[in-house]
Amino acid sequence: MADKIKIVGFTGSLRKNSYNLAALRAAATLLPEEAELEILDISALPFFNEDVEAEGVPEVVHKFKEKLAAADAVLLATPEYNYSLPPALKNALDWASRGDYNPLANKPTAIMSASIGMFGGARAQYHLRQVCVRLNAQVLNQPEVFIANAGTKFAEDGTLTDERTQNSIKRLLKALIEKVKA
Repeated sequence: MADKIKIVGFTGSLRKNSYNLAALRAAATLLPEEAELEILDISALPFFNEDVEAEGVPEVVHKFKEKLAAADAVLLATPEYNYSLPPALKNALDWASRGDYNPLANKPTAIMSASIGMFGGARAQYHLRQVCVRLNAQVLNQPEVFIANAGTKFAEDGTLTDERTQNSIKRLLKALIEKVKA
């Protein structure tokens, strides 16, 4: 049997009980057998600074970029902070794009967002899509996954309990895998 399709995912939320992290964990359980998802922790990435970069890219950044480069696809989960993407996510993307290579260039990428609000992080997701244009990531346009009123969709332990949301994530993952195969 061929190797599994390798997807890496990360979220801009650093909160331990983040709904976006919970959505990534749910995605890992909803994947077809032919794929696997590794969730990356971006909390150790230093805030991007050209002075730091000039002194030598930190090892944690090298490892992050290596994981992105080795993946067949990327799954981003973003909360919405002040109508935009969170700084931790933007920082990770900035580090990824720097240096000799951008591991996100031409990489099949899917985006989902979860928010306690009624828009499900839509504004942040659209802003993130703008950033991904510059990174030349191959972001899926459809299907879109906006997890609105996220507090009602997850159990206290972070388990995704909403069947409609589970089905939306499954459709997104299926489209991402199809993009990889194409």
